[in-house]
Amino acid sequence: MKAPDDCTTMADIRVEIDRLDAALVALLAQRAGYIDRAAVIKAGIGLPARIDDRVEQVVDNVRNHAVEQGLSPDLTEALWRRLIDWSIAREEGLLGKGAGE
Repeated sequence: MKAPDDCTTMADIRVEIDRLDAALVALLAQRAGYIDRAAVIKAGIGLPARIDDRVEQVVDNVRNHAVEQGLSPDLTEALWRRLIDWSIAREEGLLGKGAGE
């Protein structure tokens, strides 16, 4: 792993971006595992896939993390809302749309 300032060629940059992309995909796969488990737990207690208060809590959290990391909170929120929508669709597929409502 090279720090950005230690990269001297585009090849160096591409290697590091590819490494980070693989790590991000692995993290998304881990997150999906928790989403799947949430669906099981929600089914047992009669909760729907979408819980609006939790969605907003997650968005607030990632906006704060973005600011801490020097990223655009608006861009981060947009990305996360897409991720949240995907996660809810995944849960609905496991729960059955309308479950818990």
